[in-house]
Amino acid sequence: MPQRIYVEAPIRAAMPALWEATQDPVAHASWDLRFSSITLLPTPAGSPQQFRYENRTVPGATLTGVGISLGERHRPDGSCTSALRFRAHSRLSPIASGHGYWRYLPDGAVVRFVTGYDYVPGWQGAALDRVLVRPVIGWMTAWSFDRLRLWLEHDVNPQSALARTVVVHGVRLGAATGVVVLLDGPLAWAAAAALILLPAPVRLPRARRCLRRPPTGRADTPPRISDQVDEAALAAVGPSPTEAVSPHSARPAPPDQGASRS
Repeated sequence: MPQRIYVEAPIRAAMPALWEATQDPVAHASWDLRFSSITLLPTPAGSPQQFRYENRTVPGATLTGVGISLGERHRPDGSCTSALRFRAHSRLSPIASGHGYWRYLPDGAVVRFVTGYDYVPGWQGAALDRVLVRPVIGWMTAWSFDRLRLWLEHDVNPQSALARTVVVHGVRLGAATGVVVLLDGPLAWAAAAALILLPAPVRLPRARRCLRRPPTGRADTPPRISDQVDEAALAAVGPSPTEAVSPHSARPAPPDQGASRS
């Protein structure tokens, strides 16, 4: 069975700043490659928040879907959590349906921003998903988390970070291609590989800066509020959008879900 996706980024920022950057819909879309826009749907009081999402990373196609989310903003240990479940409408989507969580864990001067999620593969099927699509989606998640970190720690605008990444790696690829074309022999290929594999500048996002497995002693277990975002609740998602929000916008938990639950 394919391993669920796990990404953890230690971010040196105050909890309110991280919460705002991840919960505000415009801010969220600016750093997360997985979503282009999120639209709030009318939701019955006391129910998980319903939303519609779009992703426009596939040229010429807009991938759409719906989901629900629920969260706890304040907990006794200072942490926050949110959980969501979603399903795609577009046949081109590599994710047919899925579920996951976000955790915000204070740790001294940093907040450990954690996600764990799993999904049912779409058009690619289980075999291609395991060897290609799932690693790419995991990389996109980790790269996005590091882009968020650079924004909060160093004030690197997320759009500028993406543009500079494209330019830097485009120049490297062009230079490597030129070396191979102009020179001959193993030395040319070695030089081309060196150009491509050089470490990225410090202020460019890198997926490898994030943890991709839970640290020893910490289990990748969904928060208990995930019990409330089940298939039955997702089936109740309405058809009409209203205003934009983040998919992890933490609708307060019902009173019987006290903040001590995790």
